[in-house]
Amino acid sequence: MRPEQIVEATLFASLGPLTPEELARADESLDAAGVREAIDALRESYDEADRAFQVYQLGDGYQVLTRPEYAPYLERFDAVPRSPTLSEAALETLAIIAYRQPIGRVEIEEVRGVGSSSVLHTLQDWEMIEVVGRGEGLGRPLLYGTTRKFLDHFGFQDLDDLPEPEELAVSLREEGGAGGDEGPAEPQPVQRELEPTDEGEEERGG
Repeated sequence: MRPEQIVEATLFASLGPLTPEELARADESLDAAGVREAIDALRESYDEADRAFQVYQLGDGYQVLTRPEYAPYLERFDAVPRSPTLSEAALETLAIIAYRQPIGRVEIEEVRGVGSSSVLHTLQDWEMIEVVGRGEGLGRPLLYGTTRKFLDHFGFQDLDDLPEPEELAVSLREEGGAGGDEGPAEPQPVQRELEPTDEGEEERGG
């Protein structure tokens, strides 16, 4: 088997992004550098063949995803995995947590000016946020932070890649679309408009 075939098979079978180190575990002949070379070869091959999918970098890992231009066709099928469209309340809460984490519910509500228990539960269900500790105040309130899935969903390598707060608000709205108050809007396909990039470099609370 050629390295590209091993990497391709592993990526197709995976339900989430895999790092080069994880992909290298598929065979003793592979290492991280060899995996990256195989990914480059796969990308070139997919482009030349004009395939409907490509290998995208999500955070530190890679995943095979359908190209974004095919999303309208996939939306017709319930069997195609979909990611949630974030409501206006969810986007707002997510932006607050992203920049002020770790942060508790009371502090979030002070910024938003409205109750946030429901939207926090929703964001936990979608694995966009998680409990990262407890505060020192009365009752040791739960503190929230963003997850790896949050970074992958919006195409960030790490928290250092977060744009200015105003830019993030626009980015989140473009990604999530307009929603209602605190409930999820209509789902959207999991395929996202990401460009392939080169490798260079629970507890519930109320």
